[in-house]
Amino acid sequence: MMKGRKLIIWGGLLLLTLSCGPKKGKAPVVLTRDFPMMEVSMMMTEPMERMIWISQHFWDRFTATDSLFFCDSVTVNGVKAPDLEKQMGIFATLVEQVPLKDGIKAMDLFFDRLEAFQLAKPSGNVLPETVALASRYFYDPNSPVRSEDLYLPFVSRLAASALIQEDYRQSYAWDAQMCALNRTGTPAADFVFIDTAGKRRTLYGIHAPRTLLIFGNPDCKACKELLEQMEEYPEVSAMIADGSLKVVDIYIDQEIDLWKERMATYPAQWINGYDPSFTIRENLVYNVRAVPSLYLLDAKKTVLLKDATPEKVLSALL
Repeated sequence: MMKGRKLIIWGGLLLLTLSCGPKKGKAPVVLTRDFPMMEVSMMMTEPMERMIWISQHFWDRFTATDSLFFCDSVTVNGVKAPDLEKQMGIFATLVEQVPLKDGIKAMDLFFDRLEAFQLAKPSGNVLPETVALASRYFYDPNSPVRSEDLYLPFVSRLAASALIQEDYRQSYAWDAQMCALNRTGTPAADFVFIDTAGKRRTLYGIHAPRTLLIFGNPDCKACKELLEQMEEYPEVSAMIADGSLKVVDIYIDQEIDLWKERMATYPAQWINGYDPSFTIRENLVYNVRAVPSLYLLDAKKTVLLKDATPEKVLSALL
């Protein structure tokens, strides 16, 4: 079963009120507006180039400081909260489709714009509201577009920002530390496990062109749904049969007797095991915030996909 994640506490954001109202001598406030989208130059015709540019300039007009817009409990710099959330979903979907290095740059530029706006207009609610949405879309374990690789540069900036109280910077620093574990493109951490035959094994002792590492639970509904999804694709079954893909399902909780009772529910073609010393969870070898948590590894155990959705894993395999 998916485990919930507590929302980030916003009390640490400084200098925030519920109104961006005008001061004496300032231009009148415009109550609401549509989210201001960026316009791409017609000279830019290559699709990926356009996507990269849009992702890196997505928030420019929304965070421009040359006009005043209304802020209250349901309006953020003139944009209604549901519309802002919709745009965050579009942004998250866009950023995950560009190359990772370009997505990381987009997240850095995103934070640059938010920080600059907050410094210029400290009475607004832009920073806390957009940070809350970014956390929900990029880091909540239930988000279909979650990405710790993309959230890492953003939360690292939060952890270092003078706009955040020290206590809350520490919380963000912890999240950044967790996101930095087993990043895409880095070697996956090795660990010891006991398989269904009682044999002591290691992740790096498993040899295959690709390895799908699953941290799961025999009573997890989403884990059962993952198995059903995989069984729908004969190509995946063929890869498992010919050894080009090894599926390693590891139980990391402490109810080992329960795991042993449920061993028959696991596919015999998979390598199934449990963590005998509970080091994966207790020592945070992997940041498993919900199950199933999926990692796709190459032959050298380099991380190709980190905490990915089943859809992303299947897309990469097929």
